[in-house]
Amino acid sequence: MSERMPPGRESHTVLLRGGEVHSPADPFATAMVTEGGSIAWIGSEGAADSFADGVDETVDLDGALVTPTFTDAHVHITATGLALTGLDLTGSPSLRDALARIRDYATARPVDRVLLGHGWDATRWPEQRHPTRAELDEATGGRPLYLSRTDVHSALVTTALLDLVPGIAQLPGFADGEPLTRDAHHAVRNVAHGTLTPERRAEAQRAALDHAASLGIGDLHECAGPDISSEDDFTALLALAANADGPRVHGYWAEPVSSAQDAARIRALGAFGAAGDLFADGSLGSHTAHLTAPYADAEHTGTSYLDAGAVAAHVAACTEAGLQAGFHAIGDAAVTAVTDGVRAAAEQVGTERVRAARHRVEHAEMLTEKTVAAFAEFALTASVQPAFDAAWGGADGMYAVRLGAERAATLNPYAALQRAGVPLAFGSDSPVTPLDPWGTIRAAAFHRTPGHRISVRGGFTAHTRGGKRAVGIDDAGVLVPGAPADYALWHTGDLIVQTPDSRVANWSTDPRSGTPGLPDLTPGTQLPVCLRTVVGGRSVYERPNE
Repeated sequence: MSERMPPGRESHTVLLRGGEVHSPADPFATAMVTEGGSIAWIGSEGAADSFADGVDETVDLDGALVTPTFTDAHVHITATGLALTGLDLTGSPSLRDALARIRDYATARPVDRVLLGHGWDATRWPEQRHPTRAELDEATGGRPLYLSRTDVHSALVTTALLDLVPGIAQLPGFADGEPLTRDAHHAVRNVAHGTLTPERRAEAQRAALDHAASLGIGDLHECAGPDISSEDDFTALLALAANADGPRVHGYWAEPVSSAQDAARIRALGAFGAAGDLFADGSLGSHTAHLTAPYADAEHTGTSYLDAGAVAAHVAACTEAGLQAGFHAIGDAAVTAVTDGVRAAAEQVGTERVRAARHRVEHAEMLTEKTVAAFAEFALTASVQPAFDAAWGGADGMYAVRLGAERAATLNPYAALQRAGVPLAFGSDSPVTPLDPWGTIRAAAFHRTPGHRISVRGGFTAHTRGGKRAVGIDDAGVLVPGAPADYALWHTGDLIVQTPDSRVANWSTDPRSGTPGLPDLTPGTQLPVCLRTVVGGRSVYERPNE
């Protein structure tokens, strides 16, 4: 592989040849020419000879696959970086192991004012319980600790951290001995993250962006807001990403909009929209997703943060201001509140204006035929995370524990959304689940509920072009002449056209159909390895030679 394109050489031309180029312009292409930040030509190896003498650089692909870069449509970048560089309990197999990791981390970080950690999930542990506050106090030596659950909707803390938050016991979501949720959780998180120095925050952000680039990700949708992070964190991230070679960051700031002044303030932050995690409810794992019927393992229906009236006001104001709106909605009651609110807004400002705004819903796990139809009617983008099903689906997974097997089997119905024509954009919600584009597509194609599966090709489109379209960019996410030179090179096995089952027409798997192939993502097979990531014609990642 060749070296990075020198900065400032916008007309630098590159010929890539001798590989497999995934392009609808030529399903059998083996070569591609880029000029500066755009794709100039795609075609066959024989035709590539005519370009060889006129380009600045030639790359011998040596059989590598070339694809458009991925877009992760839902990320929390600073939190992802903190997990990558700090205390991450995501892979912890037991309560005992988690406490040992906390002790080791506390010992290794003696100067941190507040210890920050993430990723515990007691449903995966044989003890089937979370650490007590006394156990955490002992493991940290009495120091402040903030430890978010894997879904980031609740947290465990030490006594020393509680002491830093006056009045915490009076806030909604505080229950002695239980994980903190709602306002109590937000209060302790604000205090804990407020102790980050600008240097530590930048370190975490760079780590997350570098990691994304190493996975062939060229664009990230940062889902921020006052209940998630600070304005300083958000603006610093956007500035860092804009001034470095790496993935692009499209920022969302999840704050209600009721006027043109509100919209102008959100734009002034650099936000693309007032969307992302504007919470209509919480999460299933923390028992805060809003349901129409009680949880199977709790005698309540979760938490509603926004009703249909509040949704309608936000969508109408954003539509009038030309700003994209969006909501975090997981439970069936929350998703219904969102779709009812969007319908009310459409009656006020007009259906076509609402459709044109490309408003979005994050997660959208518990859908019904009625809400799927509403997504299609109002062109709501479903920004979804297939890795949730891989992590929590199945007869014995967290979904079944929280909801019972029958309700759990209705979650994340990607095939129904696709059939209805709902725009799909795939993401990870990192650090809730890891940045892992090919693993995400695998999770959608091999969904634990077979009826919800979509083809690898459909998942690939949702993770490339779908994420671009979600931010209003229609000429990207695909390798065709004139599109941006955003591409990744992959070491992979044979390319195939992989469908979920025999319900898919046979013609699409026949080589004579001209359908471009993709890697075999059957569970158990090795996922493709990224060799290089290029964004806007600039190389932002090169795999080290082994």
